[in-house]
Order: sequence, then C-alpha cells, then structure tokens
Amino acid sequence: MSIAKRAFFAVMLLTVSHIIVAQDSTLQLDNVIITATLSAQKQKESGRNIVAIKGESFSKLPVHSVDDLLRYLPGIEVQQRGPQGSQSDIVIRGGTFQQVLVIIDGVKLNDPLTGHFSMYVPIHPSEIERVEILKGAASAIWGSEAVGGVVNIITKTFSNSKNKNQIKAKTVAGEYGLFNGDAYVSYSKNKSAFAAGILSNNANGQPLRGTNGFFHLTTANISFSQGLAKDWRLNFRTAADLRKFNAQNFYTTFNSDTAEEKVNTWWNHLNLQKKTNRGTLNFDAAYKKLRDQYWFRPASVPNDNRTSLFTSQLYYSADINKKHGYTGGLQVHRKEIRSNDRGNHSLWHAAAYSIFRHKLKNGIYLNESLRLDWDESYGWILSPQLNIAWAPSKLTLRSSVGRSFRDADFTERYNNYNKELVSSGRIGNPDLEAEQSWNAEIGIDYNFSARFRISGTIFYRDHSNLIDWANTPYAEMPRKSNLSPAGNYALAKNVEEVRTRGMEIDIIYNEKLGQNASLLATAGLTWLKSVNDDPVPSFYISSHARFMTNFSLAYTIHSFSVSVNGVYKQRDEQKSSAINAEISPSYFVLNTKAAYSTKNGWGKCFIQADNIFNKGYSDLLGAVMPGRWLSGGIEIALPY
Repeated sequence: MSIAKRAFFAVMLLTVSHIIVAQDSTLQLDNVIITATLSAQKQKESGRNIVAIKGESFSKLPVHSVDDLLRYLPGIEVQQRGPQGSQSDIVIRGGTFQQVLVIIDGVKLNDPLTGHFSMYVPIHPSEIERVEILKGAASAIWGSEAVGGVVNIITKTFSNSKNKNQIKAKTVAGEYGLFNGDAYVSYSKNKSAFAAGILSNNANGQPLRGTNGFFHLTTANISFSQGLAKDWRLNFRTAADLRKFNAQNFYTTFNSDTAEEKVNTWWNHLNLQKKTNRGTLNFDAAYKKLRDQYWFRPASVPNDNRTSLFTSQLYYSADINKKHGYTGGLQVHRKEIRSNDRGNHSLWHAAAYSIFRHKLKNGIYLNESLRLDWDESYGWILSPQLNIAWAPSKLTLRSSVGRSFRDADFTERYNNYNKELVSSGRIGNPDLEAEQSWNAEIGIDYNFSARFRISGTIFYRDHSNLIDWANTPYAEMPRKSNLSPAGNYALAKNVEEVRTRGMEIDIIYNEKLGQNASLLATAGLTWLKSVNDDPVPSFYISSHARFMTNFSLAYTIHSFSVSVNGVYKQRDEQKSSAINAEISPSYFVLNTKAAYSTKNGWGKCFIQADNIFNKGYSDLLGAVMPGRWLSGGIEIALPY
C-alpha cells in the first residue's frame, strides 16, 4: 500500500474513532431545516438524502473556492480542469456537469451556453449561510438539469439570518506567483441588512505543455435586505464574476491546443417576500448576462459567445394545518445567445408546479410533487415525484421515486453552426429531444448522537434519449453547408439508453469538545456502475468515478487549528498519445492547513499545502492539475 493510501486510511480511522467516543452534543442533525425541496422542513421529513454544510466551513478548510469546498463533501465528485475555481464540473450519482442544477436563493444559475460554467458562483464565500446538496432526481420541483442532484446555495442576506457587523480581509501568497486577496463587510440594524465582498485568486501557474497554468479569477457582489410594512421584505443582489485562465486541453486532445479562455458574468436578483399567517409568498426576478471568449491559440480569432438568462417566478408555501402543507408556483424563463460560433438563438420556457407535504401518524412523512414544463424546443413534459420517510426516533427510513429530464444547451444544439468552414470537431444538432429518466432510491439515516449521523442510500436511474457526441460520417450529417467532405465529425445525438445503479454512505459529524475545542468531520463513499447495450462505452459512461471516497476534517483547540481534506477515485483509464496524457485508473489527493488565531479571534495566520503528496493527475484527459502547491496568509475579522 502506498504512503498516500496509508495516510488516508489513518486519517479516516482517527476520525471515526474520535467520533465514536465524543458524546457532548448540542445540535440535533435530524432537526436541521433545509430548503432544497423549495419549502422549509426538517431534513428527516423530506424523504431525501440531503447533505448540508455551513458557509463558515470555507474559512476552516484548505480550500480556495466554492467548487473546492464541494469537492470534499460526501458523495460529490468534482472534475476539475483547473485550480482554485478556474473551471470545475459537478457530478452527483453519475449525473454529468449538465445534469446537476445549481440554485442560489431559489433561482437557477446554470448557464444556457454550457454546464461547464455551473460552478461560476457569483457570491463571496462569507455571504453563504449554508450549502445543501440534494442527491438524486428533483425535476418535479426544479425542472431541467435536476437529474443527478441539486446544489442549493442559501445566502445570509436573502435568508434574513442575523448578519454580524464586521469587516473581514484576507491575503494569501505562495509558489508560482500565487497572490489571493478578499475583503468582506456586513451590517445589519433593525429591519435592514447589507453585505459586500470581493474575492480574487491569481497565479502565474505551474508549467504545462509549453504554457503555464495561469488564472485570474475575481468575484464581487453587493446585496441588501430591507423589511417593509405589513410583513413584506425586499432583497436585492448585484454581482460580477470575471475569469481569465489557461484552458489548454480543456475541450480537446489536440497537440496544437494552447487555449486561453475569458468568462465574464453579471448577475442580478430581486426577491420580494410576504409573510402570512400560514406561510410565505415569494416573487423572484433574476437576470444573468455572460460573455465567453475562447482562444484555441492566443493568435487565433476567439469563439465569442454572449448569453443571457432571464428568470421570473412566483410561489407560495404554507401550512394547511399542523399536519399538512403545500407549495405552488409558476416560472417563466427566457434564454438567448449571440455568437460568432453558434449563431443567434432564443427560447421561451414556462412551468407550473405543486408540492404537498404530510405529517402522518407514527413518524411517517409523505411528500408529493408534480411539475408541468413547456419549452419552445421540446414541448411539454410532466414530472411526478413521491418521497416517503419513517422517522420514529434516531432512525429514519426513506424512499423516493420520480421522473427527471434535461434539455440540450446551446452548445449541444449549435456548436460550430455559424462558422464558414469546419474541417473537424463537434457539430451541434438543433433537433435534439430532451433527456428523460426514471429514478428510484431507498435509504437509511441513523443519528448515533445529536451531532453524528451516518446515512446509506441505494439508487437506480433508467435514462433514455441521453445526449452524447457520436462519430458521424459526412454523408450522414443532417446539415452539410459549412462542412468538408473529408472531415471527421462528432454529432450531438439522442443516442444512449443508460442504466445507472449505485450505493453511497455519508458520515457527518460536528461537535464542540468542551469549552475550547471543536471538531468538524465529513466523509463519503460512493460506488457507481453505468451500463448500456453498446459494446463501446460512451464518454458519459466512462467519465464518472466507479468508486470514490472523500473527506474533510477540521480540529480546533484553543488558538490552534489544523484541517485536512482528501479524495480518492477509481475510474476508467484513458490515454492520448498525441499529447502524452492519461487518465490514471486511480488517484489520491490530500490538502492540509494549519492556523493560529489571536486570543480575541480578530486575527489569524496560516500555512497551506495543496496536493501535499505531489500527485500528478487529471480529472479530464489532457487537463493537467497542479502538483504540490505551498502558500500562506493572514486573515483579519473586526467587529464594529
């Protein structure tokens, strides 16, 4: 067994043994209120496997961005193309980056251009109240893309949690020209709350194949909340997310690929909320504008894609009585693209949905959801979902069955559609149908103590009309006007019937160990198998890990703290001789952080080592991740 694996299993053993002996508990995990099901209810009542983590964990763990944080949450596979937020794909239960929905304060974030941008979250980490991961199908609540799961981000300002009056600042410096900085200010008084923050990660980057893996990533946002007369509340946020980074072999395995990419996003969200005697009425209007510029070579003309996404929704969530509740709502979306590569297109979308919640006798909870979607591209889709849970005491048994779907994005429909001549590559298909799947799961949660829970889930997904890129001869291409007869092409098609089965185990522990010590620990194990009738596995089947375990551990005693997180994956091996690249059949990566805080807690200094064992690895073929990277910094938090 390698040194890396020995270290990993040693950490896991110490974590579990400490969990078993610690019993001083104050937080009831089964009473955690979650909103990933679009209504506030106790987690044990939802009938779903939901992992929730506080936003304050960001500062405790050795992470640099929101996708870094998700990478070490139980059961979440993050396929990183670049470090510290450059670009990451989220995979849940084998659902690819296009089959995971990202929600911020109840509003969809996924960009209509591509799912590769789903984790460009325009929120400063200190503004995050908590992150909820709903695993499995949720299209009956949230609609398209909620196939593998939902990442639900709740912010402090919009959730009306009590903001601290404080100013925070942090600076980090390290190898390869690393210089990160962030600042955050929050204020609340009476019915008013305000927050603003900026986070910037920058580095020259480690050497790649003739280039350096540089990145310049900046997120800034301003938000405020104001209580109005007669139980009305107004929330508003505006944010900008600016990214430029080395994108070599992010999308191709060509030796000539020395790509760079620039992605700028502007995000605005207005929420109007009304409290009633029985529930809450919400109206949301959000607008996202994104510009993506991709240079295959720095001297080339870039693909220039400009998208916009407008979302409006109205929903009401209320209790009928102590045992029954409901949520009903309407949504309207408009997505648009203006592109020198994909052309100019726009689509309207509308949906209506209802959710019913029941607390029956003997600790039985029932949730039914039904959603009807209409889209200009694929017409009507009806999505039902049924969840049931039995929670007599510390034990919760749960089961869920439902339908999910996903519409093609603008890249899948129109990639290379607007160029004068395309000699090879991926070609979009505007006639794609929506993917659809049936999903079932059964699980068990057990709370050994008030702050220690283990969950186990078995799940199955039967997926039809899966969209994938299939090698297609020129003669069979549906549109040939800008193609070369001698070219090699991959056409986006509804080609796959895929069946995915798996099992996951989640461990969550958060304990205050006496007056001056605390321990936060999470761990997850996931087994997956996806099959179809094609003797040659598709990219979809071979891209996700077959086995994965990830964990986080943060221990604090007096003024000292130490934290580690790690991930181990087993997956299909891939190779590309053209660029001397490979996807290894397995890898293990471990990060560490040590910090010292002043007695009053206003200041902190720390050192951090990412990929401490200097493991060479890639999550996607050709996109090489950094080796060992050392850094250190200081952080100040001042109340006022």
